Amino acid sequence: MTQAQESVITLERFQQGKTFQEYLDSGIRNRELFEENYQETELTPEQVSALKEIAGREDGPDHMVVIGEDWCPDVYRGAPVAQRIADTMGIELRYFERDENKDMIAEYLKGGEFESIPVLIFYDKHHRELAHFIERPAIANEQMHEVREVMGDTSPEAAARELGHEPSEEELKAFRAKARERFLEWQKGPTWANWRKATVDEVIALLR
Repeated sequence: MTQAQESVITLERFQQGKTFQEYLDSGIRNRELFEENYQETELTPEQVSALKEIAGREDGPDHMVVIGEDWCPDVYRGAPVAQRIADTMGIELRYFERDENKDMIAEYLKGGEFESIPVLIFYDKHHRELAHFIERPAIANEQMHEVREVMGDTSPEAAARELGHEPSEEELKAFRAKARERFLEWQKGPTWANWRKATVDEVIALLR
């Protein structure tokens, strides 16, 4: 595990990050999706109890960092969950954009290779790292086929088969926009909600 004294994420650097609200107010894409996921994240009584118990420990979490980007579905789902966790624990959260903080994401490459986001990093009151979570819960990886099924094939070849001719740039754009609309509608269902819940459960397990 990365030790705080070796990390570029110093306490001073932490304090330069945006709060969740400041990030929402900064002109981001998908603001409404960040807000929807925040509003729709409901922690169970068991999750609330566990998070409060962990936060109440002498060496428990005191603050956390989230690294992400506004275009990423895992981020506009996961960052609001992180804020709900922070709210429940009574700890401070600071958000950093990955592409503007490449030195930060370099410490948390998934599989030592991929700049996967979001990254959630928890620190104690001495700014020592306690745990970190990357990208999405295990169940989301297992169920990712649902996303592919909902969106379908968005290649130019698939558009040509549906249209009966080679698509223009505008037609391909519209074809893909329909796929995104299907994806956004699907996000209102139980699978997406369960991924939010599973993120909280995995964070609790990591912190324990």
